[in-house]
Amino acid sequence: MTGPKLNEATRVADASSGFRASARFARLSPSKVRVVLNLVRGMDVRSADNLLRLTERDSAHIVRKLLASAVANATNNFQQNADELYIKACYADGGPTLKRFRPRAKGSSAAIFKRTSHVTIVVDKLSEAALAARDSQSESRGGADAAKRRSRVEASRARAQKSKQASEKAEASTDADREATEK
Repeated sequence: MTGPKLNEATRVADASSGFRASARFARLSPSKVRVVLNLVRGMDVRSADNLLRLTERDSAHIVRKLLASAVANATNNFQQNADELYIKACYADGGPTLKRFRPRAKGSSAAIFKRTSHVTIVVDKLSEAALAARDSQSESRGGADAAKRRSRVEASRARAQKSKQASEKAEASTDADREATEK
């Protein structure tokens, strides 16, 4: 087993253990799923989803869907803000193994083990200190500049829309003048 699991026996009273989602009997080996889980463990949900989207492993697709399910559980059932969530714990346990056999030379056979896994993701709300640190970090990376850039782009689009409407009105008036001179 890799990564921390939540020990329910040592939980603090009135403290949330997080919001979980699990995929059982996934037709992937637990060792292959753990590689992807190790990438996203401890990350905030938004950056973990971006990383999973770009990861070229089959297990990344399952983990991404599972992460979306855990976030949906938190937002719909417990009214949490999706931007304030992080991956508290994630682990892959072995499920039942499907045993198949392949014929080999001289009437013998070779075993093929098709492994399955039970994957669990637990998300929880970031602490106030972690939220403040993340916000200050995003501002230092250009978060405030990004907001200014966004407002400039919106203003530019509004000006373009106004000029397009003005040109359409001018074109309509010239068409009307042309029709009047033809009559």
